Amino acid sequence: MTIEERIQASETHIFKAIFPDSTNHYDTMFGGTAMYLMDEVAFITATRFTRKKVVTVSSDKIDFNKPIPAGRIIELIGRVSKVGNTSMKVTVEIYTEEMYSDAREMAINGTFTFVAIDDEKRPVSVL
Repeated sequence: MTIEERIQASETHIFKAIFPDSTNHYDTMFGGTAMYLMDEVAFITATRFTRKKVVTVSSDKIDFNKPIPAGRIIELIGRVSKVGNTSMKVTVEIYTEEMYSDAREMAINGTFTFVAIDDEKRPVSVL
């Protein structure tokens, strides 16, 4: 399988409903909750790409473009955006959609860097 085919095959989509227990006093999703979900999707994407143990080593700029109100459905999409020797970057986008209409827009996006590791926690090739 080529790198491009592996990138395509590892793309990850997860849907969640936003309930009041994950929102702040403005009735919008906590930023920390969004970051937690983004890191989880990025981890799954990186693991699906390399099929090795991976760890998060950094998160790059995360843009909170639109608030996500309670009562929305979100879709998190993780895609490998760059492949190095022992590391890879995964871009995650969160789209928000109304439950009872087709309205949909990107709300948050960011990039996470992962390193593949062996059993002794030393970096290994992602390929």
